[in-house]
Parts: sequence; structure tokens; C-alpha cells
Amino acid sequence: MLQDVMDTGESMVKILKSSKADDELRKVREKQQCFFERHLDIKKTITLVLNGVVQCEDEASQKLLDMEGQKSQAERELDSLEQELQQCTARSQNMDSELQFLQRELESLRDSEQELQTLQQEVDDDTTEVIPSAIYVAQLYHKVTRIKWEYDTEPHILRGVHYGADLATPINIDSSVRSRCSVSDELWNFVSTEW
Repeated sequence: MLQDVMDTGESMVKILKSSKADDELRKVREKQQCFFERHLDIKKTITLVLNGVVQCEDEASQKLLDMEGQKSQAERELDSLEQELQQCTARSQNMDSELQFLQRELESLRDSEQELQTLQQEVDDDTTEVIPSAIYVAQLYHKVTRIKWEYDTEPHILRGVHYGADLATPINIDSSVRSRCSVSDELWNFVSTEW
């Protein structure tokens, strides 16, 4: 380009020295004007292209920065998810252990409940046999001794009423301060020997 300008300048000097100066000068000026306009058009085009390249580079670098930021964010989220997964796995293992322990406890409780039901059944069977005979013995003692006992007293207190032929006598004996033999003798004294 610069060479063309220099060539054109030299051509102008030659033309000026020659006799056809006006006509040739006009041609050179037109040629120079065309060249200058073409130079401006090329310069504008190059400027536009360079501006486009710069804009593309800016956009590409911004996209690259955005992608790097997104990649960093994704890596942080991935790390966070991996930590959360590890914590959940640990909790799951703990819960599995607790579940196994609770299942063993439940099984043990079921076994205990079964044993209790078996024992309850045995007790129920025994009481259906023992209580009627105990009631019979208590009724027999009442008929023989004519003593009606109070059962809601303390264990060492014997309280009741002896219904004699003519007289009802209250009984109140503290067995913790007297011997068993003395208590037995006192109770037998209420029983009539007349049959």
C-alpha cells in the first residue's frame, strides 16, 4: 500500500516535469482519489473486522470466565453432595445397626411375651383348680370356728369377729408381738367344744 502511494507520487513528479502536465495531473489526481477512497474503504473494513474480532474475543473470554465459574460452582456442589452422601451413608449404617438391635430386642420381647402368656395360662389353670379348694377350706374353717376375718388389714394384724351362740366377739391380735403358739391358743379358745 505504501509502495503504491510512493509510486503514485513519483508518477506525479514525472508528469509535472513533462509537457502534458494538466491532462496527466488530472488523471493522476483521479487515480489518487480512487486509491485514497479505496484505501479508506479497506481501512473501514479492516477496522470493522478487527472490532468484530475484538468483540468475539471479549465474548469468548467472558463465556470462558462464566464457564470456569460454573465449573467451580459445579465442583463445589459435587464436593458438597459427596460429603452429604458420606454422611447419609454413615447415618444409614447407624440406622441399620439400630434397626438390627431393635429387631433383636423386639424378638426378645416377643419371646418374653410368649413365656409370660405361657406362665399366665399355667397360673390361670392353677387358680381355677386352687381357688375353689381354697374357698372350700375357708368356708369350712368359718363353719367350724364361726370366725369372719377382715382381709384388708396389715399382714401382722389378725382382725375379725367370732359369732358365738349368744355373743359376737371382736378379734384384734398383733401377731408381731406374740408367739404363734399364743395366737393359736387364743383363737382355739373361741371354738366351742360342744358338738
